[in-house]
Amino acid sequence: MCLLLTAVLFAQGKRTTDEGTEVYETNVSFRDFSWGTSFEDFSKRMGNPVAQEENNGLRSLVYENIEVLGFPTYMVVYFSENGLEGGTYYFLTYNLDELMGCYNAVRQDLRSRYGPTYLFDGIIREMRPYECSWKLPGGYVYLKVNTRISNDPVTLWCSSPSLTKRLLGIDLADDKTYTAQSN
Repeated sequence: MCLLLTAVLFAQGKRTTDEGTEVYETNVSFRDFSWGTSFEDFSKRMGNPVAQEENNGLRSLVYENIEVLGFPTYMVVYFSENGLEGGTYYFLTYNLDELMGCYNAVRQDLRSRYGPTYLFDGIIREMRPYECSWKLPGGYVYLKVNTRISNDPVTLWCSSPSLTKRLLGIDLADDKTYTAQSN
């Protein structure tokens, strides 16, 4: 599964046009499933979750032992009546060196795919070294870790435009702060 996720989530990356301009991905998916994938189709390929919960119209599925870039994670996937809406990886690391190595590896792969990142308001560039986000037309990607809190995992959140609007109040269709080209 690690190779599948790496190929799907991280490998597409930037491309260079004939004019030499770097262009990055702006579409976001989760484990090679597009937003709106049915619960049934997702479960057929991923198997049964270890836990399920329903809250405020969202169905959450929990999966264990999912590898991402060689790091063990557990994964939570979110469904609404419209299908797949988002997912979160919680990376399991066992010391500060692993924690920072994991964060840096995931951040670098995300930057290779989505380009330079803006933190929250689109003006401040990654002023905090352990938190970054990408607001893209095809979804929202947020990576964070807090080294000041014991046992706080590296967390990677990906959400559809509709879930992003519902939970964060951000309308990605109207938001022009994403970067589709490098600076």
